Amino acid sequence: MFPAASLLTTLLLALSIAATPVEVRSSHVTLPFAKRVNTAGGAIKLVEHDQARVAALKDHAAAIQSGHLDRRTASIVVTNEAVSYVAAVGVGSPATTYDLIVDTGSSNTWVGAGTAYVKTSTSKDTGEPVSVSYGSGSFSGEEYLDEVTLGSGLTIPQQSIGVATTSTGFSGVDGILGIGPLDLTQGTLTNEPLATIPTITGNLHTQGTLAQAVVGVFFAPTTTETSANGELTFGGVDTSKYTGTLTYTPLTTTSPASYYWGINESISYGSTTILSSTAGIVDTGTTLILLASNAYRKYQTATGAKLDSTTGLLRLTTTQYNSLQNLNFHIGSVTYALTPNGQIWPRSLNTYIGGTSTSIYSIVNSIGTPSGEGLDFINGQTFLERFYTVFDTTNSRVGFATTAYTTAATN
Repeated sequence: MFPAASLLTTLLLALSIAATPVEVRSSHVTLPFAKRVNTAGGAIKLVEHDQARVAALKDHAAAIQSGHLDRRTASIVVTNEAVSYVAAVGVGSPATTYDLIVDTGSSNTWVGAGTAYVKTSTSKDTGEPVSVSYGSGSFSGEEYLDEVTLGSGLTIPQQSIGVATTSTGFSGVDGILGIGPLDLTQGTLTNEPLATIPTITGNLHTQGTLAQAVVGVFFAPTTTETSANGELTFGGVDTSKYTGTLTYTPLTTTSPASYYWGINESISYGSTTILSSTAGIVDTGTTLILLASNAYRKYQTATGAKLDSTTGLLRLTTTQYNSLQNLNFHIGSVTYALTPNGQIWPRSLNTYIGGTSTSIYSIVNSIGTPSGEGLDFINGQTFLERFYTVFDTTNSRVGFATTAYTTAATN
């Protein structure tokens, strides 16, 4: 038997969809977003943030797999979001605009960390408590159904959102726009631990608004603290944002990467393989490129870089940087080469991470565990800034293509 709150949610959603005409769009819809460096509290800790996130991702996957979904509330280290990609999303009618982190590693959309939730005539409280823990923090509150607006007037009626009554680790933003797989919402409703919550991407497709459950993601490298340098494309891809051929690879079946946007790839530094073919994820919420600890050590040895105790990053001398070779990501039959400039942190932002302005720091770091654990790499923001990426739920695949910035020397 379904709980009363679950029946209320289902009935409200069905009635709303039946009563509200849905505009079916033949083309995609774009939503711009901006990179934001969070300097609240002093120098940002990139490695600490990313490794805490990895632990949370593994923990949540294990909880889903085991059925012990109460682990979502386990105590974890909270590290404020370091570098986020933030989109303006409208909720309600008339809409209040919230700045939400674009996150492919989670699937709940929620508001209230900064700007308080504003109830309007479209707001419906389901009475369901909701909570999610992240490596970068957590939120808890109540589930609402409300109208969500993306971009230029694309509205999703009766979208499930979380309304935070408490949140930690999210300064300068209002919440999260979750565009991960549906299963990641399982266990986030307190009274319905086995239930999933329809995601924004899923509703756009199932309600018939867009023909495909596809999100294209474009990032451009930036060297400033805040920069409007990205675009989400719902329902398709933006061919103007990439060059060459868009090539897809199937989602991995290896756990725990399979619970996220997981793929198989191998990685080489120059002609030397440092990570044999294995499973990992593509993730907008991770800043760095993270490798299994054994692959990271091979990369460090090959480059000659030394660990900088202040930033936690590898520091390169000018001579070592000038000798860097491409870091090659072999995905399917295609190799995506990250150039030497793409392997370093933007030097104009060195002081934000506690570094010195003249130093050269690598954006390649350790995932914290050796290979063979089913999540052996993360292609984070610093990878995505060089390659156009498509998250295709309809066909269970991820696509990549080069862009005008793949070989840019902006850092």
